[in-house]
Amino acid sequence: MTEAKFNPKDMPILELNTSGTSCYEASRFLDNPEAISAYLAESMKENDPELLMRALSEVAKAQGVNKVAKDAGVNRESLYKTFKGGVKTRYDTIRKLMEAVGVELTVQPIASKAAAASWSDAQPRKASKAAAAKPGGRPTAKAATKPRATTRHVGA
Repeated sequence: MTEAKFNPKDMPILELNTSGTSCYEASRFLDNPEAISAYLAESMKENDPELLMRALSEVAKAQGVNKVAKDAGVNRESLYKTFKGGVKTRYDTIRKLMEAVGVELTVQPIASKAAAASWSDAQPRKASKAAAAKPGGRPTAKAATKPRATTRHVGA
């Protein structure tokens, strides 16, 4: 028995007629605050800063880039550079852009059980016995921990 060999030339070519079609532009459908809010919220769920900036770009296009730049207090050219990607955008810039398009960032608990379990594990512990034995119950310099900065810039 001989093996049949695959030859790509034996495959039929499917040609699609794309005349009369256009590229999908989300900006055409971002015409109210609820749609904008939902669109940006979904893009943030992906945890990808570049995706968020592309989504903000579509929203700015829908509302007019010049208007958004003016309302956000940023230069139009630098706004285009920000939307282009590859640069780290500062949190303050993102906040200004979101306010300019009529939305705000909010914080809410994560709905998963794993997140709830990790939250209970991360609760602060009671002061150590050594710290409690001191007058006033204040921790000593060795026992005190210095808080770490947790602010992370999404971009420059």
